[in-house]
Amino acid sequence: MRAVLALALALGLLLMAARRRRRRRAVLFFPSALCCTEELLAEAEGGRPSPCPCPLPRADCSFSRLLRLLLSARRSLELCLFSFSSPELGRAVAVLHRRGVRVRVVTDAQYMALRGSQIGALRMLGIQVRHDQEKGFMHHKFAIVDKKLLITGSLNWTVEAIHNNRENVVVMEDAEYVRPFLDEFERIWEEYNPDNYTFFSQRKMNG
Repeated sequence: MRAVLALALALGLLLMAARRRRRRRAVLFFPSALCCTEELLAEAEGGRPSPCPCPLPRADCSFSRLLRLLLSARRSLELCLFSFSSPELGRAVAVLHRRGVRVRVVTDAQYMALRGSQIGALRMLGIQVRHDQEKGFMHHKFAIVDKKLLITGSLNWTVEAIHNNRENVVVMEDAEYVRPFLDEFERIWEEYNPDNYTFFSQRKMNG
């Protein structure tokens, strides 16, 4: 009996170790080296892309790795972003929405309407977006894939940050760290419910 229990314990420990090894973890640094992302995005959109004629290298880079992590979503994607103007990242989020992935976005009110922002385009697709109405910035920069993979760091999702700025992104699949970020997202999501926007009532009073 003791031998059976010892064997079961050993197998359990091996399974736990295997699961830990399978957890996705990465550190990405920016500015990203230039690489072609068109074939990656076209494939994600369901087509059979012909080779892209652009002269950019096909080698992997920080930006393409970030795109692949996002496109791995199967059920849900929570985005909490100060600024979002990268067309490629916007395209990836749109692909997920069309696949049936539940996408929710929290962003900053002042930056969501700047030229080049992807927020309006995502809203036009029917993606849920909520924003702050505070004097301070909604300055978070994180994404949660399928409620189990956290992507966070200094990176704003802008062309400038991706290709010119010194930035960092940490990726971890660890419930101990993912859960607090998911709780923070849900707290902000409820706080930024449009039913609570006071400027709507102010406009009515002023009108």
